[in-house]
Amino acid sequence: MPDLHSLLADLAAEGDSVDALVAPLPAARWADPTPAEGWTIAHQIAHLAWTDHQAVVAATDAAAFAKLVERALADPGGYVEAGAREGAEEDPAGLLARWRDGRRRMAGALAAVPPGTRLPWFGPPMSPASMTTARLMETWAHGEDIADAVGETREPTHRLRHVAHIGVRTRDFAFRTRGLEPPAEEFRVVLRGPGGEEWTWGPPEARQSVTGPARDFCHAVTQRRHRADLGLVATGPDAGRWLDIAQAFAGPPGTGRAPASA
Repeated sequence: MPDLHSLLADLAAEGDSVDALVAPLPAARWADPTPAEGWTIAHQIAHLAWTDHQAVVAATDAAAFAKLVERALADPGGYVEAGAREGAEEDPAGLLARWRDGRRRMAGALAAVPPGTRLPWFGPPMSPASMTTARLMETWAHGEDIADAVGETREPTHRLRHVAHIGVRTRDFAFRTRGLEPPAEEFRVVLRGPGGEEWTWGPPEARQSVTGPARDFCHAVTQRRHRADLGLVATGPDAGRWLDIAQAFAGPPGTGRAPASA
């Protein structure tokens, strides 16, 4: 696992990658729809800014964060939607500035967390490193939606390994959040990185496995592409089931995306 300093550097780079997509856009383009139903480009950036702020609260004020969790539990979907909706109503220039400031504040807050501390979250508590990885994962995922909206394809980078790692680690969560019992056995996950390198998780002797391009796996676990549109191979019934429900992000089960041919 990379150290926190390296993770924060990669998170900053991922934020810069998404920033580069939206910074040149005229204000009117922020209202363009993205693949997430009902969400514009402004909603995507507003959601990232909102969630980054939640991370700052989690890292600096546990009591205040506990109150946020109470509000979220009362209406999980509505709580998240409200944050995106309210932010999307801002002037795009102001929203972009607020997101940039929030990214800086979040990095500083996570870097200052004492070693060994577990931070509260809407799912299980996390270390600062895990929180940073989670923020990178979500920044990448929403960046993919924005890239689709503006008709660009971002080149995959080594940062995908962080997204893939959290996707593997959340396997059991994906089952449990749907009321399903996770498989008892570990899976082998073998992914091809952007430079042709091999990334692996799980025991080599595992009977069930998932293999394929790292980018495709990251699209699957963030629910940015339908499984039918990805070059992933699942060996074993439980591994195949996992690819149908994989979810690297906290919260209720996601709805996923329709196949491109639909």
